[in-house]
Formats: sequence, structure tokens, C-alpha cells
Amino acid sequence: MFFSRKAEPVAQKVAAILANYFSISTDETLLWCSSIEDSRSNASARDAGSSDKSQTVQVTLPFCMNSQLAHLKDVVISELKSQLKSEFHSSQLVFTTQITSQHTKLPPITNIKNIIAVASGKGGVGKSTTSINLAFALMKEGARVGILDADIYGPSIPIMLGNTNVHPESEDNKHMQPLEAHGLVANSIGYLVPQDDAAVWRGPMASRALTQLLNETLWPVLDYLIVDMPPGTGDIQLTMAQQVPLTAAVIVTTPQDLALADAQKGISMFEKVDVPVLGLVENMSYYQCRACGTKDYVFSRDGGEQLAERHGLPLLGQLPLDIHIREHGDAGTPLLIGAPESPIAASYQEAARAISMQLAFTLSPRENSNKHIKGDPIGIVGS
Repeated sequence: MFFSRKAEPVAQKVAAILANYFSISTDETLLWCSSIEDSRSNASARDAGSSDKSQTVQVTLPFCMNSQLAHLKDVVISELKSQLKSEFHSSQLVFTTQITSQHTKLPPITNIKNIIAVASGKGGVGKSTTSINLAFALMKEGARVGILDADIYGPSIPIMLGNTNVHPESEDNKHMQPLEAHGLVANSIGYLVPQDDAAVWRGPMASRALTQLLNETLWPVLDYLIVDMPPGTGDIQLTMAQQVPLTAAVIVTTPQDLALADAQKGISMFEKVDVPVLGLVENMSYYQCRACGTKDYVFSRDGGEQLAERHGLPLLGQLPLDIHIREHGDAGTPLLIGAPESPIAASYQEAARAISMQLAFTLSPRENSNKHIKGDPIGIVGS
């Protein structure tokens, strides 16, 4: 394979089609596209009477959207066929994904490209459930993902992963191997403290425990580390915002006024500490009757959309109130694992794609973005 100037016009056409599809500038999408010529196919191309048949355009997306790639490829191929005089085969268009490490004020954590805090201003809005299902949705869309349970006082990630009885191992008594469940790597204070014990710690002690969990875990290479934040805007939230290289935050709320008032505080906190907020996820947006399909807006309606508009943020997703989400979480098989083809799973995947794209479109790549990527450590503890 070698780069070919002949293919550049085709790559530019592909970039223009992608720019229109994603509603961004061609200058951005041109960075995704490279033209290559397969010398082995030159003879067959000449025999077919078309030089285009030896050209391949590779598109490297800086975000994950595996479930939509087939459709995107069909759109691009269809547009190309209407623009090119010669035939362009689908095999000549290759999509790959390479998640970029985005800029942060603090030095990055080894092997972690992006750290995304999933936060809420209050408890009871389904933040942990949203965090775990978004993590699995990002995995399903093609990213390498881990999750850190930052709720020191009420860790729930071990329950939802179904591995409450396992503990991290350490080969040097200094660093922990992360635990693995359903392909997701994780760490939580819940793996270190007995399930029936309470973490009766003052704020500074809890904050130190959290930074140890993050910094002393031997994470494999991750595109995203999802951090399930505790509710509120206290010591732990400030520690995460000021001492951890957070790439961005996502705010989870429900539609009613009480939750929105607290979500507003969460947005303000991240703005004050200069952590970008990618957008809002509205949880429990509606209840849909299984028998008749009628939607009931139990906790009011459109509150998340109004709050997002007020702050100029995107509404990344609206997730229903559904018993299956609770059942799968309690069973230790999150919905994206237990019912991956369900409509609710599709809603989580839509939100995950929006998060990944918003991160890529709105933030700047880190200089020397791969310098802190050291490779996968050996010995992840299974479930």
C-alpha cells in the first residue's frame, strides 16, 4: 500500500459527504480521510478500464459509532456513485475508529485517553444505572471502556456488575489490577470494603481514597473511563474536578423541577472549575405502558430539554422509566448485556454515540496524545 495523489479528489468528495452528514466543516472531515492505492489491484483496474478501481479511501473516525457504520457507508457510496463517472465499489471505502485523547489542564493518567464524569446534583435520578449502561453502550459502539465508582459512601457498581464478592489483586502491593465483568474493566471502593460495612470517613479521607483508586489501578488502554460520581457538589466532586484530569462531564437529571434545580448546581460547579459539560441525559423521561404503548410523563415533561437550552448544551438522550433497567441492574447483568437488542438498549447507544461525537467535535486533541499510552498491563482479574 502507498499513498496516491490520484485518489485525493475522491477523498475530498468523501470528506464533503461526511461534512454534510455530520453538519460540520469539510476542513474537519478532511483530517479523517486518506487515499491509498493498492498496487496489487492496478492490473485489474486497468482491465476494467477505470483507474478509480485501484483507489481506496480510508476514513478514520475520532468517535465511536459501530452500529451506524453500515448505514453511513451506504450513504457515502450512494453519493459517490452519483458524483463519479466511474463505478466506486463499497470495498474501496474503509471505515476505522481511532478515539483521540482530548486536552486537559492536568497531566493524563497512564493508558486513559479520556475521563468522563457522570454526575448529578442530587441522588435518586438513576445516575449509576445510567453510568453503567452508557459504559456498555460505548463498548458496543466500538470503544475500549472502563468505569470507576467514585461514590465512596454508597458504591453500587459492584452490584450492577454482579461481582460483589471479588477483590482486586496486587503483584507489588502498590498497584491494583482492575476487575473485569462482561468485558468492562472497573474499580470501586466496594471491592475493598466489606459490603455490609459503612465507609465512615470525613471528606478529605474519602477524597484520598478516590484518588488512590484512580492512580493506583493498572488500567489497560481505555478510550473512555466513565466515572460514576456521587450526588451533590461536595469534597469528592471538587477533588475530581481539581485533582483529576477530567476531560468532560455529563449531567444526569430527571424532568421534574426539584431534580433540575440540583442539576443546575452540578452544571455550575463544573463551569466554575473549567471542566467542559458535554450535555445532559434526561432519565425517567416517561413511562410507556406495555399493554397499550401510551406514554405517561410521570416526572413532568421536557424539563431536561429546557435546562439544556438554557445553558446552550445538547440533550444527549432521553431514557424511559422501565422495570427492565432495574431488573437487569439488580441481577448484575446491565441492560446492554442482558437485552442488547431492546429499544431501551438502542436509546442508551444513541446517547453514547452523542457523547462520543460531542467530545470529538467540541474539544481539542491533546498534544503528544499517545505519550501516556503505555500498553495493556497483564493480569486483569475476571468476574
